Amino acid sequence: MDVTLITCIAVGLIFALLALGTPVFAALALSGAFGIVMVENLDFLLNRLKSLPFSTTASYSLTVIPLFILMGAFAHHAQVGKRLFNVARKWVGHLPGGLAMAGILTSAGFAATSGSSVATAATVGAVAIPEMKKAGYDPRLAAGSVAAGGVLGVLIPPSVLLIFYAALTEVSAGKMLIAGFVPGILTTLVFMAGIAVIGRRGMNQEARSPRSPWGERIRATGQAWQVVVLFVLVLGGIYVGLITPTEAGAIGALAALMMLLFSRVARATLGTRLLDSFRSTATTTVMILFTMIGAGIFSYFLTLVQIPQAIAEVIVESGISPSLIVAVLLLAYVPLGMFLDAFSMMVITLPIVFPTVSGLGFDPIWFGILCVKMCEIGLMTPPVGLNCFVIAGIDRSTSLADVFRGAQWFVAMEMFTVAILFAFPAITTWLPETMMGR
Repeated sequence: MDVTLITCIAVGLIFALLALGTPVFAALALSGAFGIVMVENLDFLLNRLKSLPFSTTASYSLTVIPLFILMGAFAHHAQVGKRLFNVARKWVGHLPGGLAMAGILTSAGFAATSGSSVATAATVGAVAIPEMKKAGYDPRLAAGSVAAGGVLGVLIPPSVLLIFYAALTEVSAGKMLIAGFVPGILTTLVFMAGIAVIGRRGMNQEARSPRSPWGERIRATGQAWQVVVLFVLVLGGIYVGLITPTEAGAIGALAALMMLLFSRVARATLGTRLLDSFRSTATTTVMILFTMIGAGIFSYFLTLVQIPQAIAEVIVESGISPSLIVAVLLLAYVPLGMFLDAFSMMVITLPIVFPTVSGLGFDPIWFGILCVKMCEIGLMTPPVGLNCFVIAGIDRSTSLADVFRGAQWFVAMEMFTVAILFAFPAITTWLPETMMGR
């Protein structure tokens, strides 16, 4: 059978299995196994399966994933999000849409301790949404802003998704983490500017908090010390070359644990919070590693048939503008994001897309940030916008449809931010280029 036909059947099988409710890792593994058997034989597949799962996941650099997840879980239970929101509310709460801005700032701050979009949205949503609704905000703005703020968790380092991209493409994990900082700040500013416009419309116009005195704002800022400490330990250490990303994850997780142990959490609930942190870390890590195993099997099949290389060669020699090619590849993430989560999108697309982008001579760090940005959009688009489902679960009085409607304002802001990063690659690349040491 022709390898092109086999590849088309294997790719179609992925989406057929996903439509039937098959877990992503199983859909990828079964489709890759089918392709390998068709190209070679069953014995060849069984021989490769003896070592492939181990070789795919037994990487020292991947140990940073559970460490960053654990750090975020400890920070969540230490009530870092609640303190951050109190600080942000005193600084911007009196502005039009100020509490929504405070939610965005809180999300950006908590993202610097978490690395998970869902954890960021859930933590900030539980604190910010009741306050916004009490102040009279449009429920769509309240829910949509927190769903959008959650996506900062996969962009502002430490980000598990940036580490995942680095593992799949074999680029520097440290540079990927540092590269997410400036685009994360830019996204935060764009969201806040958009909220300032929306906050002057409809029922949001009168929904404002009292202005806090300057002295009270300055005193409250001290409550954000935990974020500063974790940020300096993790990102500062990586940037100046003192520690590797894995060492930074270990130090950050230990520091967050100390914050939890010495916080004002009731001793009676401390054991429960620790157990919940370990359980959520194990669950998320296993999901990611199983996804990588499935992706490894499917990627090995693609390597056998040389389809990614053939596609990259055809595109590179087509004469089409390289920038236009990359733009089209990025836009393809929008429909994919309507049905797949961020990890699934990456493992399905990168084996084909990354060789093409590399062959065209583009910076893989720059493309990685753009790829993560497009995955962010998928977290807010129906029917499978995961962040919107999380917010709908927290705010039972706002329908899922209204959450999605509120999030669409921020999808437009995300596209605007992507356009800026696409047009000016230096925004992404200059900070990693100044890194010291490793």
